[in-house]
Amino acid sequence: MEDRMLLSLMVFSSLIVLAETSAQKHAFEIYSLRVDSKVTSRFAHTVITSKVVNRANESREATFEVELPKTAFITNFSMSIDGKVYPGIIKEKASAQKEYDAAVSHGQSAGLVKITGRKLEQFQVSVNIAAGSKVTFELTYEELLKRQLGKFELLIKVQPKQLVKHFQIDVHIFEPQGIRFLETDSTFMTNELSQALTKVQSETKAHILFKPTVDQQRVKPELDETLLNGDFIVRYDVERGATAGDIQIVNGYFVHYFAPVEMPVFPKNVIFVIDRSGSMAGRKIEQTRDALLKILQDLRPEDHFSFITFNSKVVEWKSSLLQATAENVASATGFVQTLSASGGTDISQALLTAVGMLDKAEELPERSVSMIILLTDGQPTSGENNVEVIQESIQKAIKGKYALFCLGFGFDVSYKFLEKMSLSNGGIARRIYENADAALQLQGFYHEVATPILMKIEMQYPENAVEGLTKNNFKLFFEGSEIIVSGKISNELDLLPVEIKAQTHTSDLTLKEEANVKEKEQIFQNQSYIFGDFIERLWAYLTIQQLLEKSVSAQEEDQKALEAEALKLSLQYSFVTPLTSMVVTKPVGHQQTEIANKPTEAENKKPSSSPTRDVSRQRSARLRGQWRHEPESGSIRKLSFKGVSFVRLIEKMRTPPLANEYPQLLLQLPKQNEIICLSTDGKTQPSVHLLSDPEQGLTVTGKLGDRENHFEWFEITYMNPPAQIHISMDEITISHNNETTRLPWKESATSTIQGLQVSVEKERSFTASLSDTVTVKISLIKSPYGFLGLYFLNTNHFSDKVSGVLGQFYSKAQFENNPSINQRADERLLSISGSEHKATRQYKKDYRLESTSDPVSCWSIDLAS
Repeated sequence: MEDRMLLSLMVFSSLIVLAETSAQKHAFEIYSLRVDSKVTSRFAHTVITSKVVNRANESREATFEVELPKTAFITNFSMSIDGKVYPGIIKEKASAQKEYDAAVSHGQSAGLVKITGRKLEQFQVSVNIAAGSKVTFELTYEELLKRQLGKFELLIKVQPKQLVKHFQIDVHIFEPQGIRFLETDSTFMTNELSQALTKVQSETKAHILFKPTVDQQRVKPELDETLLNGDFIVRYDVERGATAGDIQIVNGYFVHYFAPVEMPVFPKNVIFVIDRSGSMAGRKIEQTRDALLKILQDLRPEDHFSFITFNSKVVEWKSSLLQATAENVASATGFVQTLSASGGTDISQALLTAVGMLDKAEELPERSVSMIILLTDGQPTSGENNVEVIQESIQKAIKGKYALFCLGFGFDVSYKFLEKMSLSNGGIARRIYENADAALQLQGFYHEVATPILMKIEMQYPENAVEGLTKNNFKLFFEGSEIIVSGKISNELDLLPVEIKAQTHTSDLTLKEEANVKEKEQIFQNQSYIFGDFIERLWAYLTIQQLLEKSVSAQEEDQKALEAEALKLSLQYSFVTPLTSMVVTKPVGHQQTEIANKPTEAENKKPSSSPTRDVSRQRSARLRGQWRHEPESGSIRKLSFKGVSFVRLIEKMRTPPLANEYPQLLLQLPKQNEIICLSTDGKTQPSVHLLSDPEQGLTVTGKLGDRENHFEWFEITYMNPPAQIHISMDEITISHNNETTRLPWKESATSTIQGLQVSVEKERSFTASLSDTVTVKISLIKSPYGFLGLYFLNTNHFSDKVSGVLGQFYSKAQFENNPSINQRADERLLSISGSEHKATRQYKKDYRLESTSDPVSCWSIDLAS
């Protein structure tokens, strides 16, 4: 049987990874790996070239994987095997699909493009390499770098997983406006590696070259392990003046960049519309609270704001907007700290309430910007739940007066619904990923829209002299971003005039500029490393993006016309877009066809709970050639990523077993995406010592019930402030300085003791949190029998001195990886404090969630056995 390894080259504005199994280590040698990126006036043209040789004595299959920005368009891909080139061909998606379907009917396999993260999508293709043979992979993609918070950023993630004889990252930047600042950063750079980095900068050009030798790549001189593992970042911005921006012209196409400086900031009137339905319970509502508390501190004194929260009911924090005075911000802080989650989701009424509040607002600054920021994690389930009716009613209510920004938390939202609603009302949609940094994602989005400096911007050009103009009217402009307009000069012009009209906080603004066509074209002459038609390709790239964006909120007939125009340009300029596909023909004993489609965000799906296992099953099944002969182990299925359908050969997934019981204790291992379900025998003891951390000043004990093998009470002890909290099925008792406070489960309440905040969410959960310490959470579970469920958040704050039945897992737990032991896939050994425990993959009910219908997959360990 042919052996197989995974060879992957991942790129995010150049992201490189080579993954291979230990048994096949260096069977494939990457003897050359180059990333060449040419950035000309923000437009980046990147070529990744990987040269590989099979050092094994038999043929093996290599899989080339490239992760690139979601905003990028692949323009070319080829494989060169023993001197023969196998190119990718870009076709209309329907035509490519027919070609692919024919290949599938003959038992051939499918290449994929899929979403792999918040910024990335993955292109993958496999090829069989004979012993001693070489293959060169080359992929090209293009993208327009977006200015955010005052800078452009090129991120290169480097992870070759082996020493590479010829490794090089070569970045050329040419900005005719002048480079204002340029910096490089890296998470893996050492003094030795820094000697391989050179940076040369002039007024308009920059060249960054990173070319480490094999010895410089080594972790230690005697080891064949590489230091290249992390982020390599290039950041820059350009010079700007108080003018109508900068116009650049090449081969009859122009691009106009506009980002004014030193403008007064508009006061904002912002209403935060926050989902507090049951699905937001737990980590989501906590991260939302954290983000809103930080955002409140960032409000300017001249801003006005309010909150509307909603589940099945809509609640206004105040009946009108309030100015962001210190007193009002403090009051809002107290309100945000009490946010809890339960009930359904009435998005429609919440948004209509927000629009009504802005409509009736009085005493707002005469020149100010009004906006609504919606955060939700689900689809409408209460009130009006027809999304088309909601979209229509909200657009009718807003009437173009306010901007609506929609943030979708996680993967249960209808992103397409939020995207259409925001784009129809002068805003944008953004997905917030359910990761540890979700609060930072929320804050980051707010910072992007926190400083509006222009509104009602019109970029005017002579109608009889310019055609194919991209979007030239903009509702708002935020400090740190950039407006880009591009078009084709339709006749012989000596001068290209432009006039910009806009409103600032203090006055109306008119700026005029004239660009000398011949002088502008001369700027790009004799630039040997600049691809000459870059402005024309930039224009096509920008036009396609805007046509696709416009089609989201268009009626069906208009949508078809917009997509037809975008398809025409995609094919003309060889872009893999959501309307085109790249067909790759390759040799694997006989001709095979693979197909790559461009995903879109609207149908981005939640990642599989165990993608690695699924992928390994698919690969082993495809390797055995059992797809057609053993239908029980494999089948053809059609999947969709971001609205793009493609066929994928996958193994039939087994339905997870029903979870019939709760775990005693549940925790997530730090720095590992593994959940532990723990059982311990403590019925004969007065209490179980669960956790102590002297540096945190925290101790947690608990008592198992006499009848049910679950906890009936917990006790939390803090050293500073000195406090003891006893949580039982009946109530919460807080003892501090010889005083006792009792909080019943029957009502929500919050109390703060010298910085220690304790809160009760009615008949659901208890939380104890202290700044820069671990947060303790306890869920009240009533059915099918009553018990308490304990878990911790912010566990990165635990010190290495943490101990106890639970505490040892946060400092001394590690899964054993012994390839000589023949283990089942659902069994592993976990080493804890020097002793080994058998862990079995099981499904349990999750007491952390609002809905207990979804089981949690965890490694179950019985410490009593």
